[in-house]
Amino acid sequence: MVQKLVFYTKTNMIITTTEQVPNKEIAEILGIARGSTVRARNIGRDIFAGLKNIVGGEISEYTKLQAQSREQALDRMVKDAERLNADAIINVRLTTSMIMQGVAEILAYGTAVKLK
Repeated sequence: MVQKLVFYTKTNMIITTTEQVPNKEIAEILGIARGSTVRARNIGRDIFAGLKNIVGGEISEYTKLQAQSREQALDRMVKDAERLNADAIINVRLTTSMIMQGVAEILAYGTAVKLK
């Protein structure tokens, strides 16, 4: 089994979707680290998306918006883990939910841990 390990480059926080950090032992579970952002569409993007919907293809404006939203949620999750003095965040997950028409929340969460 291949385990993927990510070092968050801004702070050297280890982020992984797995339950363990390879070659490391978890000394303490500190709690849940979370970060979220709520984003709304705008009229300019909606007009372009409507045109793109007619001809088909990727709506790159929404792709960029989603990517920026995910990065912001991850940044906020890392800051929350730093507040807990974590060395790593394991079991990282991303979820999205619609709050109202045209408004969505992106939530990044995981378990903040101290490593030995």
